[in-house]
Amino acid sequence: MDFNDHQPIYIQIMDLIKFRIIRGELKPGDKLPAVREIAGDLKVNPNTVQRSYSDLEREGILLSQRGVGSFVVDNKEMFDRLREEMAKDIVQSFVEDMNNLGFPRDKSITLIKESWVNND
Repeated sequence: MDFNDHQPIYIQIMDLIKFRIIRGELKPGDKLPAVREIAGDLKVNPNTVQRSYSDLEREGILLSQRGVGSFVVDNKEMFDRLREEMAKDIVQSFVEDMNNLGFPRDKSITLIKESWVNND
């Protein structure tokens, strides 16, 4: 994973885990890899991964069981809300980028429709 300089690494790790849950790569009840394992894979400090796991637990996305591991909770409504929030963030970023490029709303919408058709 390539980390960007615009956001703390632990938040980027949280977003990665949330994305994997939303895409169905991680399902309710799935056990996440150990902190040290992910830290090694991502080449980050284990404390950074632990902070990500702790914050995800505080948000109600993970459940940690001491000595056993961290698991994805079973809460479809929360994951539906999370999916909606992530989609809104992506759209907002797109709109800001298009505005910065000087594209008017109608042209941006046309580009979206064309891209959507090409991806069906």
